[in-house]
Amino acid sequence: MNDTLKTLSKVIEERKNTPSEKSYVASLIHKGQDKILQKVGEEAIETILAAKSGDKAHLIAETADLWFHCMVMLAEQGLSAEDVMQELQRRFGMSGIEEKNSR
Repeated sequence: MNDTLKTLSKVIEERKNTPSEKSYVASLIHKGQDKILQKVGEEAIETILAAKSGDKAHLIAETADLWFHCMVMLAEQGLSAEDVMQELQRRFGMSGIEEKNSR
């Protein structure tokens, strides 16, 4: 699983740094932060609706869209999926209540 995220992060970063009219990522980055955040919000809502529908294939597809757009958001901010993975690793073995109280 982690190899896929690493590969996708690399592709997103390449497209961010090498704009192309044929690249969805480059066009999204070019449109700016507000457009990227709008897409993340839209995908989050679509993911919630898919979960409510009970259609597991639709939920997987929408979650993939959400993760992808979150990765574009991270890249626009100079971050990556690896940064999120490191945070999740830091939290591993800690109860959710304990982690929340530590913030």
